[in-house]
Amino acid sequence: MARHHVVVGSGINALVAAALLARKGERVTVLEREERVGGCLRTEEATIPGFRHDVMAATWVLFATGPAMGALGPDLARHGFILRNGPHPTGVLRPDGTALVLTTDREANARALDARAPGDGAAWRAAVGGVERDAPFLFALLGGPVWGMRTFGLLLNEARKRGPRGLLQWFGEALAPARGWLEGAFEGEDARALLAPWVLHCGLTPESTYSGKMAQVVAFALEAAGAPVVEGGSGAAAEAFRRLIEEKGGTVRTGAEVDRVLVERGRVAGVELTGGERVAADSVLASVSAGALWGRRLRDADAPGDKAAAARVRRGRGDFQLNFALDGQPDWIGEGVADVALLHLTDGLDAVSRSCNEATRGLLPAVPTICVGQPHALDPSRCPPGKAVLWLQIPDAPRRPEGDAAGEIACDGTWSEAVREAFADRLEGILRGHVRNWDAIRLARRAYSPADLAHLNVNLVEGDPYGGDCALDQFFAFRPFARAADGRTGVRGLRLIGAATHPGPGLSGGSGFMAAKGLGA
Repeated sequence: MARHHVVVGSGINALVAAALLARKGERVTVLEREERVGGCLRTEEATIPGFRHDVMAATWVLFATGPAMGALGPDLARHGFILRNGPHPTGVLRPDGTALVLTTDREANARALDARAPGDGAAWRAAVGGVERDAPFLFALLGGPVWGMRTFGLLLNEARKRGPRGLLQWFGEALAPARGWLEGAFEGEDARALLAPWVLHCGLTPESTYSGKMAQVVAFALEAAGAPVVEGGSGAAAEAFRRLIEEKGGTVRTGAEVDRVLVERGRVAGVELTGGERVAADSVLASVSAGALWGRRLRDADAPGDKAAAARVRRGRGDFQLNFALDGQPDWIGEGVADVALLHLTDGLDAVSRSCNEATRGLLPAVPTICVGQPHALDPSRCPPGKAVLWLQIPDAPRRPEGDAAGEIACDGTWSEAVREAFADRLEGILRGHVRNWDAIRLARRAYSPADLAHLNVNLVEGDPYGGDCALDQFFAFRPFARAADGRTGVRGLRLIGAATHPGPGLSGGSGFMAAKGLGA
């Protein structure tokens, strides 16, 4: 008889795990507390009818380059999952109109960087070429289990190739912060400005340990695979997963909130919903925050050490989202950025560092680092012909605004409507300075503060989209804490998946993939 697996939540990791297990012929039940599946995969006509906006997650490069896509891509395609891509995955636009655009052609990128600062092209080749050479080892560390004989064998094999001191040197270099790498490798500020914002999307800062290596990994992935979006929006991806799971005999229930995990003699026995209904299970995969698992759903378990460790998990910075419906194409002040998938507005490395430092201290950044997505450039179905939509993400917003670095917005530690809209006004003012025809094409906007996002998705605690701070002491083998590495919970048959565990945040589906494989999928 097939085993019964209960999956708590329906974000990307939950959906990947459920789809793999259902396809294997196992009994699968997905329990989602909201009335729709997808977690952060949410697409709505948030501004005016006919304009479809991704409210949260939007870019699928991690999924496109990960093992879940290889395993599930053809099946998902049958259910409407289509990736749309372009030749210019990212770029930077500085306040003076200077723009630098990344392509999916390495030599073209090297030539563009050399044109700004001789020698920067060689630095680019060295960085992305190094990631490419180390890919089998590096991506096994970043995306595979962190404990076990597999990892031991991986390290032993690498030590044989490099020598023990060579491997130690590799790890030392991999732990360098992005500022050290960018200032040491690139002479031009344009190159630094192009790459520095990407560490924010990893939940890091330019000064964080290992942020230099993560910036190199992101650069390699964008050059290799672009910055694809899902046709119709990320919400369409969630529906494709749901249809695949149900096609293979699985059950997806919405409006079904799990109140507690049932444990008998140290092994999971199932879950209990808020209304009292019990669902028996051979295994439970919980796509929740660490605090929600140990602090609430395992409240009856005798695990004081784990509960205390989960309570100490630090949150990451908040996320602020802003969507615009436009009556025409933006006329950017910089050249060549009209079809860039993800365009950062910043003045460079120091500006990125300053804004995330202000947010970390609980301040509204005076000049936030703005990531502008142009999904209509890749997927025309997002809006009526001739129109446009912009997706703005501010990955350096404070979870609780205690003050304003510019001294202009009155704050009391809460994301009131007034604070949200005043901050949105600041962002729109910056955007207006980069688009010549802004006032002529602007139709409508919709802002989401960290508090709004936390209301939409309970796993985004205080608007933190990273599942907790991604500093080294809460990452890799220490995510969310050492005893719970690789999603282990101390309860047989119960595993934590999602951004709160290794390999962390993003749309790779990595922890869900590993959990399903561990169950035989």
